[in-house]
Amino acid sequence: MATVQVGGVEVAYDRVGQGPPLVLVHGAGYNARMWRPQLFTLADEFTVVAWDEPGAGRSSDLPPGFTLADYAHCLAAVIEDVGLGPARVVGLSWGGTVALELYRHHPELVSALLLVDTYAGWKGSLPPEEVAARAEGARRMLAAPREEFDPTLPGLFAGEPPAEFVPLLDAMARDVRPETLGAQLLMMAEADERDVLPRIAVPTLLVWGELDARSPLDVARAFEEAIPDAELVLLPGAGHVSNLEAPERFNQAVRAFCRAHR
Repeated sequence: MATVQVGGVEVAYDRVGQGPPLVLVHGAGYNARMWRPQLFTLADEFTVVAWDEPGAGRSSDLPPGFTLADYAHCLAAVIEDVGLGPARVVGLSWGGTVALELYRHHPELVSALLLVDTYAGWKGSLPPEEVAARAEGARRMLAAPREEFDPTLPGLFAGEPPAEFVPLLDAMARDVRPETLGAQLLMMAEADERDVLPRIAVPTLLVWGELDARSPLDVARAFEEAIPDAELVLLPGAGHVSNLEAPERFNQAVRAFCRAHR
């Protein structure tokens, strides 16, 4: 584990392997451990970096008033701390929204974008009534007594979570900080990154679970239309957390894209 200080925030990250940097940005309610099927598998070809975002895992709590732009600046500091130049940045779900905000503020640190089952913010990708329903669900979640807090969001998997990853998912759920998850979900409800999409000037891969219920395929198609020369790969049978539901096909897609855009 390595750490980097950004203002008063300590950000922890894992780094394995050698080669061009591949930075993995996890979804809301998760931490670096969600990338277990990628971290060491891809380390034969890349320097693989998986952060614990501020407020998650081994990183420090969110300071008051922390914003989406602050997440992006912290991610930029991790890439700079790795010291290998611009990175291929992989963002899943909320992590993809953070990756877009990174590109808004620090495009020089991004050599390619791999956007996975993500959004241009909920406001930027979902109908207003769906955004309102999700925001209300987040408020109800946060209003529950601490002992009843359940960070599990609906529709993450196409079916049951893969049995081999259930212990990992349970462990990550126990570590979720309600304050962090609440802040993220409400940021997502307000975020609109659509203006960034047509300005993306680096190779971009869209990886989507074909059965994703949280970020449906019409969101992927909107990304494909808005981002110049974006490539879309669909993973059959997978839902929203496609890196866990279809890890082999996911890793193959990442390798093939990165090899094509060295």
